[in-house]
Amino acid sequence: MKKYIIIVISLFSSSLLFAQNAHFTTSGTIEYEKKVNMYGVIKKAINKDNETWYAPAFENYKKNQPQFKILKSTLTFGNNKTLYSPIIDDAPASNSWFSDMPLAQQINTVYTDLSNSFSITNKKVFDETFLVKDTARKINWKITNETREIAGYMCRRANAIVMDSIYVVAFYTDEIPLPGGPESFTGLPGMILGVALPHDNVTWFATKVTDAVVPETALKVPVKGKVVTYASLKTTLTNVMKDWGEYGKKFFSIFLL
Repeated sequence: MKKYIIIVISLFSSSLLFAQNAHFTTSGTIEYEKKVNMYGVIKKAINKDNETWYAPAFENYKKNQPQFKILKSTLTFGNNKTLYSPIIDDAPASNSWFSDMPLAQQINTVYTDLSNSFSITNKKVFDETFLVKDTARKINWKITNETREIAGYMCRRANAIVMDSIYVVAFYTDEIPLPGGPESFTGLPGMILGVALPHDNVTWFATKVTDAVVPETALKVPVKGKVVTYASLKTTLTNVMKDWGEYGKKFFSIFLL
């Protein structure tokens, strides 16, 4: 019995020591890599109405372009606020119009006040820029027991459905105790370091986390664009794309992510 008590006390002391020495990141910068499977995106867009010209264009694309397009971004966080910003790609632009597909671009700069669950998004929709001011998207996450390491942090998997039909897989870490994440993905009990939309052929995964003090001035709120809410933007896009058929529907959801 005495031996058992000693073991219990030893385990408790070890756990207490770990908790005391555990480091939690509350401010800094996360670098993300967005990876788009262009072959999968284009193939999914081909249908009986466009295959006569879409399919040959796709075959030509595969001869000249890589399967995956890589885009980079950063998430700066501190004081329970985050700023998600695309990194400008200096690589020569592709001469294929497939590269102009919304999913193959970075159209959002997102500021989120996690304390108030409020976000402001600078969103580019073709040649127009909108400033979406609204409550942060509420996502009904289902946390699982699956784990994986991302950028040196142990993360837990969560699943969800957004916009009624888009299946989302996310990985978050409670070692960064803020419910933020890339793009508009938030609401988990820790920072989201990985997101995948399996059926849409795109992922966002952190490649590096820098723990540093972030001044309030570094979290600049987007100010440019026509001010809208998500509801009014949805109405606008519905009216614009009502005659686009299935082709328009594929763009519609991407612009509202």
